[in-house]
Amino acid sequence: MRGFYIGRFQPYHAGHHHMVEEIAEQVDELVLGIGSAGDSHTPRNPFTAGERVMMVTKSVAEFDIPTYVVPIEDLDRNSVWVSHVQSMSPAFDVAFSNNPLVIRLFEEAGVEVRQSPMFRREILEGSELRERMIDGEDWDSLVPDPAAAVIKEIGGVERIQQVSDTDGAGDT
Repeated sequence: MRGFYIGRFQPYHAGHHHMVEEIAEQVDELVLGIGSAGDSHTPRNPFTAGERVMMVTKSVAEFDIPTYVVPIEDLDRNSVWVSHVQSMSPAFDVAFSNNPLVIRLFEEAGVEVRQSPMFRREILEGSELRERMIDGEDWDSLVPDPAAAVIKEIGGVERIQQVSDTDGAGDT
């Protein structure tokens, strides 16, 4: 059985990694969708799809399961989103998500959806990690070592700090 799990992975962190580990125990193969693949170089989406593919691919290599990492560009039409995902992905039997909208869309399309408990959600959230990067606080202890190595290799912290900076021309 092949499972599908989508995330923006901005960045890929220990919460995602925990979810992938749980999914890997339930399926024979795994498709990981890189959501919002066309977005990058912003405070919310600092990393390119290719950089996220590297983070995910290197991080999940420790699991003994065939894994396919597929970029999925946004489609601002929820009614056809599942067919868009399916057109960009190898076929899959079950989707994994905790996102209420994603669950609803897959279920309406007749796809089985399974949920997993969130792992340390109070700190393992992309926005929290990005804020830590911007503020120069600890972030790398919250991502798998291979993902941290990719972020450091590409100058990801410096990038998010720069794209988050203002030009100082605020309203006064």
